[in-house]
Amino acid sequence: MYDPIFAKSFNQYERKRFGCCALVLFFITALSISSAFNSHLQSASVIGDAVNLQLTINAVDDMGIIDDTSEEYEERGGNAAVGDLQINATESSMLVVNDTSLISQLLAINETRKAVTFRRISGYSNANYYAVEGDIRIEANSSTIFVVKPLDMSISSSNQTSSWSIQPYPRKGLSSVKNWTVNIVRHNNDNYNNIPKCTQNHRRPAILFSVAGFSGNYFHDFADLLFPLYSTSFRFKKEVHFLASDYKPWWISKYRRILDLLTRHEVVDIDNEKLHVHCYNNMVAGLNFHKELMIDPLLSEPPSGLSMRHFKQLLRRAYSLERKRAVRSRKGDGTKKPRLMIISRNRTRVLTNEVDLSRLARELGYEVVSAEARLSTNVTTFAQTVNSCDVLMGVHGAGLTNMVFLPDNGVLIQVVPFGDIDKFARLDFENPSAGMNIRYLEYKVSAKESSLSRQYPTDHPVLRDPKSYSRRGWYSMSSIYLEKQNVTIDLDRFRGTLAKALKLLRH
Repeated sequence: MYDPIFAKSFNQYERKRFGCCALVLFFITALSISSAFNSHLQSASVIGDAVNLQLTINAVDDMGIIDDTSEEYEERGGNAAVGDLQINATESSMLVVNDTSLISQLLAINETRKAVTFRRISGYSNANYYAVEGDIRIEANSSTIFVVKPLDMSISSSNQTSSWSIQPYPRKGLSSVKNWTVNIVRHNNDNYNNIPKCTQNHRRPAILFSVAGFSGNYFHDFADLLFPLYSTSFRFKKEVHFLASDYKPWWISKYRRILDLLTRHEVVDIDNEKLHVHCYNNMVAGLNFHKELMIDPLLSEPPSGLSMRHFKQLLRRAYSLERKRAVRSRKGDGTKKPRLMIISRNRTRVLTNEVDLSRLARELGYEVVSAEARLSTNVTTFAQTVNSCDVLMGVHGAGLTNMVFLPDNGVLIQVVPFGDIDKFARLDFENPSAGMNIRYLEYKVSAKESSLSRQYPTDHPVLRDPKSYSRRGWYSMSSIYLEKQNVTIDLDRFRGTLAKALKLLRH
């Protein structure tokens, strides 16, 4: 209603500006109401009261499945999903289902309940990984996860039970990883009477994962298990049960300090829980895995605080690492020499002139430390030694994983062997380094610096055409360029790399 007294208290310009503001406010209010209403209509509804599932398909394009895999991942036995159906459950969780016959059944839900949506996922998904809420029963005797669906949840008119197999490990298709079966059973079906009764009920959520696969390899311990365990359990704030399949006591013991910061509870050897049926209302099977030692923002929206830098802070607490930042080297300042650690190797990719390389580094102003990370090496002692250094260098291999213990602004120098290995060097160590707040330098070995030049004639394809071995697959390439190669670094060439590392430390 127009009020003349109120209007006269403003001049003509102010009245016009007030009118414009009111109009803008009206449009904002209308837009907010419309957005909230549409969001309510379009959001995936709960299927029944117990299970909340959102169907997604990797790289869906116009409702069709296309091949959008990672060649680098698949070449190393990752068997990345090619057109596999993926069910996205609570909080951006994911299940890779190899039985694509379930697509039609789940589409039937979409038609009747409007509970299923499609979206395009950038990049690639590697892991058998999903989360579910509801009546969940874990039976170790049959390695089965039973999910009791409510009465009003109908998957199809003909099938009352849906079942599929998963491997709770980030890299698929590994024979060493135990298969687990997921059974969705309806409440009023005859099968319901046959499912096991709970012997232990838990209020905390659970994460089921396998300690098989490539565990024991230092790189894969962190890339496949410890970092994915961190990213999967982060939202539970330590109030979560770890259910370890393919349990290895030595592995649990070796990384006890990290595991104790991820969960308040003892890790359960779930395969040997033969006398119990553990029941949960919330669980995750498999581990949240994006890329090696990285959280890819294109694949998910990580919770606030979830990051590689936060993981490094967790490692500092686990191993009492005192140094947060690398020393700032000053030219001509002899009081604080930057420390260089050389990761030694004694089987393959050996630095044959490591002694000469150490002498060169000392001439340039480094204090040099050499060490080899073996399977039996005490992680705490080694982590503290790495943390005392400013630069970490070594030939491409699992030992470089120790970069996670470097202080911020430290430098990683990766010596990349001769051959078509660059993409793996990038995937494993270069790409993750930025998220760790580490500066990265790379030194590519030439043919004359490689022992392969003394094993093969100059016109041999091993030296002339390394890519031809990469095209044959991972094992053909790695059996030569990773397993049969040692390195003798050209010290004149490498001097520039060491000098550049000093320059990075000064700035």
